[in-house]
Amino acid sequence: MEDAEWLAERFERARPRLQRIALRILGSTAESDDALQESWLRISRADIEGVANLEGWLTSVVARVCLDAMKRRKSRREQLMPDDPRRDIAAIAPGERPEEEAMLADSIGAALLILLDALPPAERVAFVLRDMFDVPFNEVAAIVGRTPEAARQLASRARRRVRGASADHDAVTQRHDELVRAFLQASRLGNFSALLALLAPGATLRADAGVVAMGGATYWQNDHLQAGIEGADAVARAFSGRARAAQPVFIDGKPGAVWLHEREVRVAFRFSITGDRITAIDLIADRAALAQSVIEGLSKSS
Repeated sequence: MEDAEWLAERFERARPRLQRIALRILGSTAESDDALQESWLRISRADIEGVANLEGWLTSVVARVCLDAMKRRKSRREQLMPDDPRRDIAAIAPGERPEEEAMLADSIGAALLILLDALPPAERVAFVLRDMFDVPFNEVAAIVGRTPEAARQLASRARRRVRGASADHDAVTQRHDELVRAFLQASRLGNFSALLALLAPGATLRADAGVVAMGGATYWQNDHLQAGIEGADAVARAFSGRARAAQPVFIDGKPGAVWLHEREVRVAFRFSITGDRITAIDLIADRAALAQSVIEGLSKSS
């Protein structure tokens, strides 16, 4: 009984950190609570006599439970029909406790949450444990069932996907790059809730005459593109399920995107960002306006 009470006390002492790990991996307060409950059931039944590093072992148990939960989640999505809207609901979509989900998004950034949700389970676990909690690679390797070198490659690949081309930029630029990439990801998936989370309430979308001449009104299903679409709801609806071919690049040193056709930049997406929200998106197709900086940004981002 004394050993059981001691283990319970140590688990409760470690719970805040374990909860943060589960939240970062799963992106859901409800799922992280379930993961901790399942972890405790496993921990309470385990023989810990040979455990030399209890904190590391507790972290491993929780991470493995989270990894299993992510694999089950992925399996459930794959079983849904392609047109089922539940297939591509990202972690930022409101869950059972939207207030806590919003707090989680604010703590690490809504953009980062959406980008994390796009990672395969093993990559996400490796990235979260290593980059956010500094877990040694040999422990990460044991959790994901890979060699330490393979675990290092998983984390590196995830880091490239999440951070993209922003590694050499300052913290603000990197954050904005994550936001733009997350916006494009949500656009492709048709995730309306995620798009809204990344837009300022008064966000605007405008296109120049070149975009309209290319059939932009038909593609974006809006006749007011050139005059401007106003409001986060309207902009999110315009982008939901679109921008599938847009590639993130740096335009004049700022995160943006381009659409290429036959290796030629046809449309540039210029993003205006204040804080952690997109305030304006300008679609530019005019040849004179597509300055050399766009081409240079593309070459540096590829």
